[in-house]
Amino acid sequence: MPKSGNLPIILEKSFGGKDNMEFQNKLYKILKITFGSFIYAAAINIFIVPHRLLSGGIAGISLIMQYITCIPSGYWVFIINLPLFIIGYRLINKKFILLSFVGMLSMSFFLILTKNISFLVSIDDLIISTIFGAVISGIGMGIIFKEGASQGGTDIIAFIIKKNNGIKLSTLYFILNGAIVISEMFIVNIKLTLYTIVAMYIKAIVIDKIVNLYNKKKVLMILTSNEKEISLCVSKCIGKETILLYGENAYIGSERKVIYCIVNEKELGRIKTLIGNIDITAQMSVLEAIDIQGKEWLSLAV
Repeated sequence: MPKSGNLPIILEKSFGGKDNMEFQNKLYKILKITFGSFIYAAAINIFIVPHRLLSGGIAGISLIMQYITCIPSGYWVFIINLPLFIIGYRLINKKFILLSFVGMLSMSFFLILTKNISFLVSIDDLIISTIFGAVISGIGMGIIFKEGASQGGTDIIAFIIKKNNGIKLSTLYFILNGAIVISEMFIVNIKLTLYTIVAMYIKAIVIDKIVNLYNKKKVLMILTSNEKEISLCVSKCIGKETILLYGENAYIGSERKVIYCIVNEKELGRIKTLIGNIDITAQMSVLEAIDIQGKEWLSLAV
């Protein structure tokens, strides 16, 4: 059983130090946002632009400007988004705005960089382009949303509404951007507008799936003789609150303490590593949390 004085060494061994871990997490987050932006931009220029399909929000307006002026949509995305980011900086969490600014800049850059990619990958079928354009761009946007960022535009408006009303992000995205696309039917023909609406619906579903893919909650129960050390490490390293449940060995009648905690799948892997460095004999039970209300330690599980 490790002593409390050894906990800093355990934390350093498990996660490489707090400052180093925070830097790595921020860098990894930025890389994933950039990667998501690349996927989105490639899907737009391979599947959407060649068929002159549209999109919702600022992206849709930028595509229209590209069709009219022949100036790549990436430039328009940057120009139109600037005032929205100025507004969002005052109303939304600054961390979200900064991450979103990274998402917007990288999206603008990759939209310009991949402008001519359709010459290398050409899809002539409109239906296939609609479906795959929606799915692939939805994956890219889902990755960005999952990291707590956006691509700017109506995404910022959606996050403001979600913050105040708790409506699902995918629902807000579809409503806000759908309204813009409907108004665009007066600019392009109705056939392409209808295909765009189908693509947006598919994209909203994909975004919701990606955002929730690694965010499913788990109820973790740990049986160990080092409950204080493990609880402290979970709190310091993972930032999760733990509860000690009191039980009794049914056979010999001795009292035991069980650590109770709610985590997501990503945090679960880190906690397993942490526990392995403290108590290799610890027993863990993982349950699916099907409904979490109020604070994280109030849940129903099966």
